[in-house]
Amino acid sequence: MYAPLAAHLKQHNVAALFVEARGPYFGITGVKPFGFDADARGYMGPWPVVAHPPCARWGSYSNAQGRQTGDDNSCFVCALDAVWRWGGVLEHPAKSKAWVKYGLQKPSPRGWTAAGGAWVCEVEQGHYGHAARKPTWLYAKVKHPLELLWGPSRQRLPHKRLLERGYAASRRGGAVANQSHYQRQLTPFAFRDMLLAMASGFSEDVTVTAPKQRRGEAEPRRVEAASRRSAGVGAPPL
Repeated sequence: MYAPLAAHLKQHNVAALFVEARGPYFGITGVKPFGFDADARGYMGPWPVVAHPPCARWGSYSNAQGRQTGDDNSCFVCALDAVWRWGGVLEHPAKSKAWVKYGLQKPSPRGWTAAGGAWVCEVEQGHYGHAARKPTWLYAKVKHPLELLWGPSRQRLPHKRLLERGYAASRRGGAVANQSHYQRQLTPFAFRDMLLAMASGFSEDVTVTAPKQRRGEAEPRRVEAASRRSAGVGAPPL
């Protein structure tokens, strides 16, 4: 963690709600993590929060396995109430159906949008180290939201899948299709730090640049060209 932010958190505590056990919010002085249980839903302050309410019942497959959209045991509404009462930031996948359910302002493609005493935005966690682009919506009740890395992050597709299936099929599945549930849900450290900084009122810029290409990843169009050539198909220009 960025050393000045770590020092700041020792004096300006933050509660992390609905976070994975033994995940990136654990073991940080000044951060009190609450898991997916009644403790998180019943949070009564007094610190500002970073909230990651579960998203399965609010996404594209919210009705899967006979479940109902919004059937999340009141996790989202409790997280939203905590942000409104104590300040902080709530994170959910882009296009979350919870925004419509609770009448929240939809964000613009870039930058922060005022939302009746709060702020909303769309940002991709790929800028902050996630293996997928993972577009995300934030709802923040803070005095001064931080400037983030806006727009699309770099597309990173597994080299093996690109060679096996080609670019078009790999792109449809995306990087998320090749990750475990834990990998998909895990918050990158740099993204965590940004959320903690904003919730705690840390005004210094903690934005990071996009991570370098990892081993085993390949630039999609070059692999697409190689796969098309091997199949005897003319490759598009690089």
